[in-house]
Amino acid sequence: MIQTIDDLAQIAAELPMDQRYTLAQRILASVEPVHETDCENAWTTEIRQRIMRYDAGETHGIPAAQVFVEIEKKLAQ
Repeated sequence: MIQTIDDLAQIAAELPMDQRYTLAQRILASVEPVHETDCENAWTTEIRQRIMRYDAGETHGIPAAQVFVEIEKKLAQ
């Protein structure tokens, strides 16, 4: 039986890398705050609307290079 966190860490360190990664993800997921469903739903709706506007030709994308140039200009001010 595992007695301490140190014991657990030692056992976990002996696992193959992919299993250590999976264990770490599970542990982190167990302590992450619960997402607010209303907020997630609002973002999902917003994303879908933006995609629909883009697909309908109502809006257009901006090339990343142009975005970075504009950001650099603003940061230089």
